Amino acid sequence: MDWFGLILLAIVQGVAEFLPISSSGHLALGAHFLGLSEGQDELSIVLHGGTLGSILVFYHRRILALLSQDRRVIPMLIVGTIPAGVLGVFLKKMAPSMWGIDIMDGFPAALTASLMLPITGLLMLSIPLLRARQRDEEALQEYQQLSYGQVFVIGCFQAFALLPGISRSGSTIFAGILTGLRSQAAATFSFLLAIPAICGAMTLELKDVIENGSTTSPVLLVTGAFISFVVGLVSLVLLSKFINQGKLHWFAYWTIPLGLLASIQLLAEFMRSQVEM
Repeated sequence: MDWFGLILLAIVQGVAEFLPISSSGHLALGAHFLGLSEGQDELSIVLHGGTLGSILVFYHRRILALLSQDRRVIPMLIVGTIPAGVLGVFLKKMAPSMWGIDIMDGFPAALTASLMLPITGLLMLSIPLLRARQRDEEALQEYQQLSYGQVFVIGCFQAFALLPGISRSGSTIFAGILTGLRSQAAATFSFLLAIPAICGAMTLELKDVIENGSTTSPVLLVTGAFISFVVGLVSLVLLSKFINQGKLHWFAYWTIPLGLLASIQLLAEFMRSQVEM
């Protein structure tokens, strides 16, 4: 991994982890079309660690509240993590090529991402429609008022985001709004829910690092973590502004064309390969 690749990866991780455009989708397409890949598990860990640090800093008051007045939210986060946790472990054991960076090394991952990115866009386009139907602002909830059924629904959308091209933040914010949360409450719960999700992913990757050893320079790892942390903080600030302004649907104007163009290019590549055979 050279410095240019590291910086590019860290920026993609910091931006796409939080903005509803899918970091996994962009990395899958980047791997296929540009040769962009995290490559080493240890680099993936530190990049995720950097974005985790962004959440801890940006939402530090909400996180501290979990230890006092919001303690009821802790078991809710556990329930919300179960669907993705169960599915993630299953994919890790039964279909390694469908988990993490392994899926990004081949054609199927890029194809999945190209097909799923428009779905992420459609979810974002649906948010204004949901809000138009939820006219009674007083009936909307804060995340502390969620039922376990609502939490489980949000958790299932998070599990859906294991597919490259489905944004974890976008799908869980959409699910939160769908179940009756205020927009900012949906975003807050989405990123509180991201804490155990990211920690779980890092744990699975750490196991592989321990088994295989580390080959990446510590300087590169620290730099990558710092860049993803800073870019992640900026992305969270921007996302909060987009939510307040009711402009989450704007991201659909990126994910839908990108997915369609990538699908066309992949189809053309497939057709060429068939002709050459």
